[in-house]
Amino acid sequence: MSILQSTFKSSEMMREKIHQRVSLTKVERFFGENELIVSKTNPLGRITYANDVFLRVAGMSEKQTIGAAHSVIRHPDMPRAVFKLMWDVLGEGREIFAYVKNLANNGDFYWVLAHVTPSWDNKGSLTGYHSNRRVPSRKAVSAIAKLYEKLRSIEQDSSARKTGLENSTAALSSILQERELSYEQFIFSL
Repeated sequence: MSILQSTFKSSEMMREKIHQRVSLTKVERFFGENELIVSKTNPLGRITYANDVFLRVAGMSEKQTIGAAHSVIRHPDMPRAVFKLMWDVLGEGREIFAYVKNLANNGDFYWVLAHVTPSWDNKGSLTGYHSNRRVPSRKAVSAIAKLYEKLRSIEQDSSARKTGLENSTAALSSILQERELSYEQFIFSL
């Protein structure tokens, strides 16, 4: 198992523990068109930096945030297949763009267009990940929410978590192949 696969599995377990203590609301949070949510993590996905916009929108203090797994803000409506794809792309040393529904500390949610990039030191060693999140278009959120709901349904309908992830990953891949688009092309077509 690679470090990225191990990180994915570890963050899944941490996220489940966190979500057991948070009651989800149906309240959506927003941030300004000219604002960026910025965070940095170490190679294992632990937050090393979060800007004031991150802290405000997520409803977290710096003390709660620094050192926490980035999955602390992962909303349970997000399909695991999207995060698997994200880790796969990052594991290849490439950047990725994705629409993400995040979870605020009080159970509210907020949508972002995330741009995640690996960070390297001057010797070419991975030092972590940097993510900038912008306000997504409402049209894109509407379209991606329907797809994510379908993928989550596939994950939940499977008898085992691993099978659910495999099935939703296959469904996402099939959708992209039908449209003859990469994931990034798909994201920018919305």
